[in-house]
Amino acid sequence: MAIKVLHHGVATSVQDLGRPGYFHLGIPMGGAMDRYAMRAANILVGNDEGAAGLEAVFMGPKLEFMRDALVAVTGADMPAKVDGEAVPGWSAFKVKAGQVLSFDFLKSGARICIAVAGGIDVPVALGSRSTYPIGALGGYKGRALAIGDELPLGEGSFATEGRAVGEDLRRKPGTPVELRVLPGLYWDRLTDAAKQNFFADTWKVAPEADRMGYRFKGGRKIEFVERKQSFGAGSDPSNIVDSCYPYGSIQIPSGTEPIILHRDAVSGGGYFMVGTVISADMDLIGQLQPHTPTRFVEVTMEEALAARKVRRALLERLRTSFS
Repeated sequence: MAIKVLHHGVATSVQDLGRPGYFHLGIPMGGAMDRYAMRAANILVGNDEGAAGLEAVFMGPKLEFMRDALVAVTGADMPAKVDGEAVPGWSAFKVKAGQVLSFDFLKSGARICIAVAGGIDVPVALGSRSTYPIGALGGYKGRALAIGDELPLGEGSFATEGRAVGEDLRRKPGTPVELRVLPGLYWDRLTDAAKQNFFADTWKVAPEADRMGYRFKGGRKIEFVERKQSFGAGSDPSNIVDSCYPYGSIQIPSGTEPIILHRDAVSGGGYFMVGTVISADMDLIGQLQPHTPTRFVEVTMEEALAARKVRRALLERLRTSFS
């Protein structure tokens, strides 16, 4: 074993880019909440972009390294330290055998990604090493890390210490955060006033925000067009006959608080979906702290595809900057 967990931080878990292909069986894709940050960390240490690293939220872990390693920390601004000495974020740095990696208090963002050359070498489950704690699947024994856990590492490459991701390639949420939304199949269930209010209001991230979903509060209550509920649907106007939930879809139970379904969300249920956050903006959600002001911005399919193209171009710039 190459890494010993001296302190687990908050919800620190093994994550990679997820396990697509099992959503129809009720198993979510999972993986890093900020996939771009995880890709960047892996690129910095010479790993494949899909290698397994660690993800921590709000407070980082304390890790003792049992062998020399090349490490990178990306994502939130949570300053890293090696034996108490500060090391730069979004860059590759060495940790020698016997040294301890720890973290200062969070300054901005929510989640960090920690990549180590060689990757966290836990067993693969359904094509991924990502932790899905609700299903006790993947990661380290199917759960978040605990004090005393020992993590194996794969064989590392020969990446260069000190190489860093430029500031122009470090994507961060703005203020207020803007999340682009494509209205969904049930958009017509809202009154015209409710449609306008949903996009006009400033919402705030609720404390109930995790890998399954992010809840938002503070906007006006959503009103529904009066209609007779379909057979098999619940009595609340927000209920539908059970349906599949697209990744990133937005529910508004009882019309009060929008919930964006994220990496570990369920694959279906009986709440209507007002729309879906576009793929280009999903990573930003994982970096939002409670009470962060947020606006939903309506986009068309053409605009969503254009945003995805811009996102891919940013990732390609990141890759080529180290080639």
